[in-house]
Amino acid sequence: MYNKIRDKQKRCAMNPEQLIMKCYAEQEGDCWVAVCLNFNLAAQGDTYEEAKTKLESMIREYVHDALIGDDKPYAAQLLSRSAPLSLWLRYQIIRLKIALYHTHQKIFDETLPLRPA
Repeated sequence: MYNKIRDKQKRCAMNPEQLIMKCYAEQEGDCWVAVCLNFNLAAQGDTYEEAKTKLESMIREYVHDALIGDDKPYAAQLLSRSAPLSLWLRYQIIRLKIALYHTHQKIFDETLPLRPA
């Protein structure tokens, strides 16, 4: 019985990695595009900071809507939505380019916006 309870707790427990959103930004022509891979969201701005700030706002609104907003009935689907493999590969390529060269691309992590209950 005890093992069944522990197994259920392990399945339901949130992994700290799930609180960190993988993101990247790259310059495309005259603007910057920032992408959140975990939720397949994208924002653009004239500067890196503007694109990143817009994406951060989108992530907050997205999570809010999924957890307590109108989209709450679809929370499981929305919070497990992820970018296609091609964008995850793009993220890894950007990581490699950053390690090897100076590029007009950046990777960053965003913490999932949560409030204690």
